[in-house]
Amino acid sequence: MKGKVSELAAKMIDYSAGNLHDINHLMKVYGYARTIGVCEGLDDNTQMTLEVAALLHDIACPLCREKYGNTNGVYQEQEGGPLAAEFLKDSGLDQAMIDRVVYLVSHHHTPSQVDGIDYQILLEADYLVNADESHYTRAAIQAVGDGMFRTATGKALLKTMYQNAR
Repeated sequence: MKGKVSELAAKMIDYSAGNLHDINHLMKVYGYARTIGVCEGLDDNTQMTLEVAALLHDIACPLCREKYGNTNGVYQEQEGGPLAAEFLKDSGLDQAMIDRVVYLVSHHHTPSQVDGIDYQILLEADYLVNADESHYTRAAIQAVGDGMFRTATGKALLKTMYQNAR
């Protein structure tokens, strides 16, 4: 199954149709999610679910840009689940994993509903990337870090990356 994640990454890059921002974003979130999950000692099934969700978390962005003119998180959550389900339908993944990935994609902008370590890590990985891409202030990063980050690895990465950011 480990090769399956790489196959899905390639498929998701193709799905992104040359949008380098989207491709770079999904690969960075995937990288941080994988790193945090491995360092936190996730079991194989949870790790794979997390990695697939990280690859697909922003699958709705192209549609949202076209349909709404922006990629607001509410729209991503609304549109992302059905797109993720369709994307994964012939993937060979078991239905329970597909259902969990669809759930994570449909909630990845709602930190108040975290119901598992995979969800928590996805939020942390996405925030690590968004903080850089959106040029958040140190004060904003610190406030979110104190309130949202729960894993030891995520907290350490946030501190290491942004404590002395220039």
